[in-house]
Amino acid sequence: MIERLWGLMMRLQSQLLFIAVGAAAAGVHLSVVWLLVHFGAMLPLVANPIGFFIAFWVSFFGHRHGSFRREEPHDLTRTLPRFASVAVAGFLVNEALYAALLAYTPLPYAVALFLVIGFVAVLTYFSSKYWAFAPG
Repeated sequence: MIERLWGLMMRLQSQLLFIAVGAAAAGVHLSVVWLLVHFGAMLPLVANPIGFFIAFWVSFFGHRHGSFRREEPHDLTRTLPRFASVAVAGFLVNEALYAALLAYTPLPYAVALFLVIGFVAVLTYFSSKYWAFAPG
């Protein structure tokens, strides 16, 4: 049983690392937004880009050195602009969905942001795996 579980974990290593890095980046994103809203009296839609920017670096370096690491290091001149494109596209989807949820649902801002981050994470995984960090 333990051997089968270990084998499954090894086959899913990239996905599990992606989830861990994504969770860390999402935690940073949510924490920054929460701190800015509660202690900085900032509007959630204004705090969101700041949280995104800080979480971007957690995400990039975590995915570069964890989720999508290779024996041969990724070429930063190739992967950073690609991942930045993926992240910015994801952020635009994030911000649009977040604004819609805030405007048209009774969800608390933190719950809405959590849902949006989860949805965008799935899109980001596939874009990162098959384009941003794909072998050159």
